[in-house]
Amino acid sequence: MAAHCVNLSKFFNVTWVRHQPKQNLIKSFASPAPTGEARHLEALTVLMPNTCSFKCLKALHARFAVTGSIRDNSVVTGLVERYLSLGKPAPAASLFAEAYNSRPMVYSLNLAVRCFSDHGFHRELLDLYRELCGFGSDNFTFPPVIKACTAVSCLRLGREVHCRVLRTGHGGNVGVQTALLDLYAKAGLIDVSRRVFDAMVERDLISWNAMVSGYSLNGCFQEAVEALQEMQQGGIRLNASTLVGIIGMCGGVEAKDVGSSLHALAMKYGVIADESLTSAFISMYSAFDNLSSSRLVFNMQPMKDLVAFNSMISAYMQHCNWKEAFEVFRLMHCAGLGPNLVTVVSVLPCCNEFFGINQGESVHGMIIKSGLSEQVSVVSALVSMYSKLGKLHSALLLFCCFTEKNNLVWNSMISGYLVNNEWSKALDAFCKMQIEGVAPDATGIINVISGCRHTKDLHMAKSIHAYAVRNKFESNQIVMNALLAMYADCGDISASYTLFQKMGIRMLVSWNTMISGFAEIGDSEASLMLFCQMCHEEVQFDLVTLIGVISALSVSEDVIVGESVHSLAVKSGCNSDVSLTNALITMYTNCGIVEAGQKLFDSCSANTITYNALMSGYRKNNLSERILPLFYHMVKNDVKPNLVTLLNLLPVCQSQLQGKSIHSYAVRNFTRLETALFTSAMCMYSRFNNIEYCSKIFSLVGDRNIILWNAFLSACVQCKQADVLVHLFKHMLFLNVKPDAVTMLSLISACSQLGDADFAACVTALILQRGFGAKVVVLNALIDMHSRCGSISFARELFDSSVEKDSVTWGAMINAYSMHGNGEAALDLFSVMIDSGVVPDDITFVSILSACGHSGFVEQGRTLFKSLQAVYGITPRMEHYACMVDLLGRTGHLDEAFDIVRSMPFRPSDNLLESLLGACRFHGNSKIGESVGKLLIESEHGKSRSYVMLSNIYASAGKWSECEQLRSDMEAKGLRKDVGVSLIGMV
Repeated sequence: MAAHCVNLSKFFNVTWVRHQPKQNLIKSFASPAPTGEARHLEALTVLMPNTCSFKCLKALHARFAVTGSIRDNSVVTGLVERYLSLGKPAPAASLFAEAYNSRPMVYSLNLAVRCFSDHGFHRELLDLYRELCGFGSDNFTFPPVIKACTAVSCLRLGREVHCRVLRTGHGGNVGVQTALLDLYAKAGLIDVSRRVFDAMVERDLISWNAMVSGYSLNGCFQEAVEALQEMQQGGIRLNASTLVGIIGMCGGVEAKDVGSSLHALAMKYGVIADESLTSAFISMYSAFDNLSSSRLVFNMQPMKDLVAFNSMISAYMQHCNWKEAFEVFRLMHCAGLGPNLVTVVSVLPCCNEFFGINQGESVHGMIIKSGLSEQVSVVSALVSMYSKLGKLHSALLLFCCFTEKNNLVWNSMISGYLVNNEWSKALDAFCKMQIEGVAPDATGIINVISGCRHTKDLHMAKSIHAYAVRNKFESNQIVMNALLAMYADCGDISASYTLFQKMGIRMLVSWNTMISGFAEIGDSEASLMLFCQMCHEEVQFDLVTLIGVISALSVSEDVIVGESVHSLAVKSGCNSDVSLTNALITMYTNCGIVEAGQKLFDSCSANTITYNALMSGYRKNNLSERILPLFYHMVKNDVKPNLVTLLNLLPVCQSQLQGKSIHSYAVRNFTRLETALFTSAMCMYSRFNNIEYCSKIFSLVGDRNIILWNAFLSACVQCKQADVLVHLFKHMLFLNVKPDAVTMLSLISACSQLGDADFAACVTALILQRGFGAKVVVLNALIDMHSRCGSISFARELFDSSVEKDSVTWGAMINAYSMHGNGEAALDLFSVMIDSGVVPDDITFVSILSACGHSGFVEQGRTLFKSLQAVYGITPRMEHYACMVDLLGRTGHLDEAFDIVRSMPFRPSDNLLESLLGACRFHGNSKIGESVGKLLIESEHGKSRSYVMLSNIYASAGKWSECEQLRSDMEAKGLRKDVGVSLIGMV
């Protein structure tokens, strides 16, 4: 540029001009140019195409004006061309208007119009045409003008030009007609475009391509194919531009046969190697889910350009084939092609979805090297990548260093906070965004709504809603649907329903959101009502609607309506979807119809969620023995378990070895272990009394929340490690971890195990001080704790002071009297409970029957046992039968007790039989004792206690031969009597 400036100063002879007297200057400009000046002008004309500075070009322009050469067509055209090349359309238009201020020739106008069109200054072209169109136009003027109308979507001016074309008699020109049909097609008036096409006497390849492209652009796939066939029948040889539009449509309408035919047609006409067709075919086969064909098209291209690489990367990305997409990116790099914006934005998600921070940082370095690091879309993609990789600090650093933050960058940062569960920071960023003068768009509103849904802050939810209303987002259906879901997640389903009723246009998503919202709170009636209203308003339901309704019925366990919805799903053709099958399995198993769930499972292509649904159904219906075989079946079929699978498996492990295997599988296969898995593993180990492993798991977790603390405390209770629990609780308070009600329940259980009344008083004081005394569940545990520690009077004080009493509260106090042998007080309290209108549950009946047994109240016990099912509709469980047998056995009613044993609908437990056998020995009834003993020996495997008890009964009755035979059987099985141990002196 400096060289140009030096040359220009030489040609202009600035010094000579500056030192001439004024009169001489006027004389020189008025007289004919000297021969030397002509040489200068010729040199300037040669220099003009190479001028790259706007300042130098203006100097050239001035020199041409001074010499009077500004009216020369070549000079004007050259100057206009250079002005437009430098991105200065205004001086170019002014130059043209100034040069031909009287009446420009059509030829000159056409040159200027062509220059403006070629450089993409369409609006300036139209302004120039409006000013000079009165001086005449021809076949070369109209096509660029019509093209400019198309580019700026100015249909009105395009129609005016069309009228002028017809008036001036240029309507039969192929170029003009082609430009017109393209204008109308891109304006959406494909019928008008077709009329223009039909009126054409001569049609060339460009005209046909424009018509086919117009059909493709307007989604008229069949018409585009027919036009292509008509074109071939007319003997027009197609090219790559003919096929590109139709190929792009094939993927959208899933026309695989047409796509394959077009591919064959491209090979037939020898245009398959065209770069535009390569990317089009790659995208088409990707839309057909045929990535192998996409890759084959890509590999067959001898010279691959950047567009082809980007298309292949995009195809893999759309199918979540992160590894293959990144491999194509590496091939592109090896081929010496630098990435562009499309490449970078496409390949960065590979790093956060499949690879990791190392690849992400490498791509970031390549971006910096290629000079794309300051592009808004690239910065946004980098912020998103670092956030999803957990490197929130790096994302924040990029964000803060970028000065030109727009909505896209802010939204990426807010999403990054949300991905990393930094809900409050996301809301703060949303507020800061507005302070810095960036008005949030719909995406920003939806992001902050998502954060509010997780924090469940109803006050903030209402503020966001108010902001959306103030800023006219009520017409945005996506924002309104997000608000519906937000209120539902924040627990205010009534506000969600009110907003739903006010919506002018209710999309299917709106109905689905409300149906699912009511389903989540267990209001199946409201979900069904909405579903019926939806059908009444002729809104066509979809798969999501049916899943929402079925989920609601799963909660209410309404199998009759559920079967009707299942039938509707079959009729609508939605039953083949595995997501619906999973919801149906859950519904049927929740309703207790496990066989129906099993049949659905057997009839579908089960995925991980399907297996989990059936496992959860087995657990709910106490069929835990079926879960492990189902898991083996899952592994055999190469279905990968997830966290929910392991959470179903750990509670049903039959041995510690099985539990360890599942725990090891989780450690090996999961990169990030959730809190739920840690707590479930600790519960599993505590079942096998392995507090050591529970402690190891707890110590390995870095970020310990209250749920993890509670799980470990519960494990200590399960393993009878009350002292360890108390120590842990003190350490927890030292670390300022705030306990909750569940923590207090574990502490109360530990205190009950210790049986220390003084410590119980301290625990009670702590609970009352921290405000947990108002919780009914905590108060019930306190009543039980004090009764076990011997403070029955204080337990009664707590009971009387309770404002809100549920059936568990009454049961706890009744059980307290039962443990202390005060059956009369227990019966009196039970009568008060009934008079208060509180319906006793099955656990309360266990407590009151136990109290009758300890006090020998046979008649009261009989009456209560009969009322269990007759009055309260409670099916007696093993515990109820055991209490009744114990009561009758203690009081000598052995025949009646044995009749109850024989009438039980299930096999009696060993504890029940041992209780009756002990009563037979106490009362000397060897006949019943022998029958009960035989039942007990048959039911037990390897226990010596039953043999010893029955042997003692035989000995008491003088049946020594039976006694000796029994002891011989015991020795033959290798059983020995347990050795007695004294607790005295063992400390």
